[in-house]
Amino acid sequence: MENSQAVRKNAAARRVGGGSAVDTTAGRILDLIRVRQLNIGDVLPTERELSELTGASRNTVREALRTIRTYGLIEPKPRVGAVLANGQSMAIQNFFAAHMDISRSSFADIQGFRRIIEVGIGDHIVLHASNEQIEALDEINGQIVASRSIEEAAANDFDFHMALIGLSDNRMLADMYSFLSPVILRIMTIGKEMRPMLADTRRAHGEIVAALRSRDRVAYAYLMSRHLDFALRFLPEEQASDGQ
Repeated sequence: MENSQAVRKNAAARRVGGGSAVDTTAGRILDLIRVRQLNIGDVLPTERELSELTGASRNTVREALRTIRTYGLIEPKPRVGAVLANGQSMAIQNFFAAHMDISRSSFADIQGFRRIIEVGIGDHIVLHASNEQIEALDEINGQIVASRSIEEAAANDFDFHMALIGLSDNRMLADMYSFLSPVILRIMTIGKEMRPMLADTRRAHGEIVAALRSRDRVAYAYLMSRHLDFALRFLPEEQASDGQ
């Protein structure tokens, strides 16, 4: 009973703007996996039990399980049922990335999270990063203008920021950032079909590197914040709701 209440409470807190019954149920099943701390190879409750726990019909539960299985998170085992599959972490990454639209509000949330991390580590990097590490960061930055596709440009952009996170010498931060990579990569594709954008991105990264070279933490914080807000100009304006 406690698990059921926690699952429904987490789903209600996380759900914004509604969604299909299948998507909502899939989210509740993922909550159940987290609440029960299930590991790879553990068996999920039966469809009947999941129906009771999530408050959804068995048909809806069946479709939700099919959706989650598409992302490789679970797999059916004869005479056993659905079990957590290998690649659990990547499956959850892909699941959430696929269900996240890059609107102005979600962009603000993601970039706000990145700002807390990437601006926050500035003091540590300024004080502790070696000149060799900073120069290596600049070399990674140089790769972006040679990108041959939007996907490659986004990947090179991500590599720069991932290397920057690496200079914090904090494994947990690196793991968190890497976990969000599918969503961050989607943001990094915005505007990159235009060649001038690649030069702009390289220039912005170069200014950040220059601030690190001069050990100027104030300049670093300003330049990083400005850089993280840059793609907002390529997003459409959101329509105000009737209640606004």
